[in-house]
Amino acid sequence: MRSSDGKTRDLVTTMPGAGWDYAQTRHPYFAIEAPKGPHYCVYNRRHMAVCFDDHSTEDGYWRLRQKAAVLHTGEFPVQFKGPDAEKLLNKLFTKDITKVKVGRCGYGVACYHDGGIIVDGILLRLERELFWYAQADGDFYSWARAHAVGMDVEISDPEVFVSQVQGPNSLKMLEAAADDGLPEKFAYFAMKKVRFGGQEVAITRTGYTNELGWEFYTEAHHDAEALWAHLTAAGAEFGMEIFGLDAMNIRRIEAGILNAGSDFDHTTTPYDVGLGWCVDDKDDFIGMEALKKAPRGNRLYGVKCPTGEPLISGSVEIEGAKAGHVTAGATSPYLKCGVGIVRLEQRDLPEGTKVSIGCADGTMHAAELVQMPMYDKEGLVQRGKSAEIPKR
Repeated sequence: MRSSDGKTRDLVTTMPGAGWDYAQTRHPYFAIEAPKGPHYCVYNRRHMAVCFDDHSTEDGYWRLRQKAAVLHTGEFPVQFKGPDAEKLLNKLFTKDITKVKVGRCGYGVACYHDGGIIVDGILLRLERELFWYAQADGDFYSWARAHAVGMDVEISDPEVFVSQVQGPNSLKMLEAAADDGLPEKFAYFAMKKVRFGGQEVAITRTGYTNELGWEFYTEAHHDAEALWAHLTAAGAEFGMEIFGLDAMNIRRIEAGILNAGSDFDHTTTPYDVGLGWCVDDKDDFIGMEALKKAPRGNRLYGVKCPTGEPLISGSVEIEGAKAGHVTAGATSPYLKCGVGIVRLEQRDLPEGTKVSIGCADGTMHAAELVQMPMYDKEGLVQRGKSAEIPKR
């Protein structure tokens, strides 16, 4: 039995005692989440809340769409420091990261030599020779260390935790929380240092929802309790609340934001999953030769199902023949149908292609392929160019 059978799943619980959780890390706001009844997954050996007893997944979704929602993530920032930091990172990533300026972020995808994807994440350039790579769940830290031999670069765990503030009120909350107001030129993928209640904190105009939003980075030297109290006070009038991955998952599927390890993995190249734009023409990077020969064309599609919720690992059929499988599934309160992401063998099928998919009720349902994102195609919401708030 697998957790993707739609009937059961295994999550982390809190109980008295000690032992066998020593390789897992609680984020600095664990105690603040505790009264809400959190249930955690383990992500980069860190606990990340999937859901809470004090509100439903649908409540969390609408909090994100209408007000402001916070997720304390399990993303793992890896620090690269030294004269060869840029050189190493440009070798590890398919994109040309030399173009990422100080005070900016970049999206980084790392591949194996055969072109299979290891992980993705957000690269922050704090200084000319100092980077943080906030990676998704994946085997990257040791990979980077292994390829740094002979280079003048220090790779370390800076003990930083990433939290997302997302939703239409998120920037209003930031303006209220920052001691000096909203930072100037805080455009999409910008990075700034701001002061919250006297504590300097790194923030970025990024997120995992395609909603308006930003992220903040809690460091070991911060007074996390005071920082959270300050942010909570600032966010109260804007409806800010903590929510979990289940609610965020719906929105990221609608937005076509991919999850490492399920939507893509070591068996897929960037071209297979619509990330060909991440492969730059540069002198050298790991996987370059394989990707030159790799087939082009996308095998990853959005899917809408009017009568069921797509089941992760569920079969996808076209005209009765097995064509692929479901990599993500949920029910969208906004679109009022099942939504999902599917990985097929065929490339570049047209939108509207009819398929049958395995759903959470254990049966096959009629569905159709759709382009991702499923709405807000121009990304106006995340860039702050659309103020429309959906009604529940």
